[in-house]
Amino acid sequence: MFKDTKAFSGFSVDDIEKAAQFYGETLGLEITRKEMGVTLLGIKIAGNENNIMVYPKPNHEPATYTILNFPVDDVEKAVDALAAKGVQFEHYDYDQLKTDAKGIARGNGGPVIAWFKDPAGNILSVLGDK
Repeated sequence: MFKDTKAFSGFSVDDIEKAAQFYGETLGLEITRKEMGVTLLGIKIAGNENNIMVYPKPNHEPATYTILNFPVDDVEKAVDALAAKGVQFEHYDYDQLKTDAKGIARGNGGPVIAWFKDPAGNILSVLGDK
C-alpha cells in the first residue's frame, strides 16, 4: 500500500522563527514557509523529493533521540564550521559512547559522529567516515 508513496518526516519546535533562522542561516538549508493556521517550515535537503515539515507546538518537548542526521565528507571540518557559527556540540562519556573535546565520537564501533541541538532542543548529528 505504501511502497510508492512519497512519505516525509516532521518534528515540532517551540519557536518557529528561531527554527527558521537556525535551519536556514546557521545550517544553510533551503527553507519554505506555509501558512496553515500556523506557520510551517519546509526544509529541503538535497536528494530528498519531499521537504521535512517543521511545525510549532506550544507544549513542545525536545526529542530525546536524533531527529536528523547529516552525512558529511569530513566530520571534523563540519564541526569546526558549525562551532564557528555558535553551534555547541554534545559531550558524552559512557562505556559505549565517548566524545572528544570537540564532541566527536570516534572508534565506538559506529560512524564518526557528532551531535548538536537546534534552538528547540531537538538532537541533530553530522556523521561520516572521517
